[in-house]
Amino acid sequence: MAKLTKKQKEAHAKIDKSKLYSVDEASVLIKEITNAKFDASVDIAVRLGVDPRKANQMVRGVVTLPHGTGKDVKVLALVTPDKEAEAKEAGADFVGLDEYLDKIKNGWTDVDVIITMPSVMGKLGPLGRILGPRGLMPNPKTGTVTMDVAKAVTEVKAGKIDFKVDKTGIVHAAIGKVSFSADKIAGNTRELLDTLVKLKPAAAKGIYMKTVYLSSTMSPSVQLDPKSV
Repeated sequence: MAKLTKKQKEAHAKIDKSKLYSVDEASVLIKEITNAKFDASVDIAVRLGVDPRKANQMVRGVVTLPHGTGKDVKVLALVTPDKEAEAKEAGADFVGLDEYLDKIKNGWTDVDVIITMPSVMGKLGPLGRILGPRGLMPNPKTGTVTMDVAKAVTEVKAGKIDFKVDKTGIVHAAIGKVSFSADKIAGNTRELLDTLVKLKPAAAKGIYMKTVYLSSTMSPSVQLDPKSV
């Protein structure tokens, strides 16, 4: 096991491992225990009492974080010429169609989100092996396949994220930056957790929200009390 640095030891010492913290307490603490020299991301990991292998227990959704993600999200709008101006005005970083499809075929994926129209999805099918593993394939369920391109671009730029439970039953998401105030971190945390509660599958039995951990890019994790949500 790697030895902890002095700063890492100090960070661990500030966490009471026997305690379950409230959202507000954890949001303050995560700022105190992060010593990175860059603006670290604040991440959340929620273990749910679901079986992701069963279709009726899959948890997937979108949430617009009230205080944004703190990240400059690069958006590619794959649209027909009549929608290009709309996408550009909404703030899309890259707008077009065939030229970007060719770039993606050649391995270009330097974007965070791709937004497109239903009529264009057929052209994206062959690119699934490139976009799928990177989580870039547009999906109607996450609002990235739509005729209202401007709205979709605006929401993503404002802090809309999508999430999906992984095969181990955990939802991971980045919900802000350490430079955020504790109130903003808490607000974004609550928004995501509230959304997860609303998405509880009817087929899920027993305890739904089993564990919740908050951490930053280079900090130890802080366990939240699910009952405080």
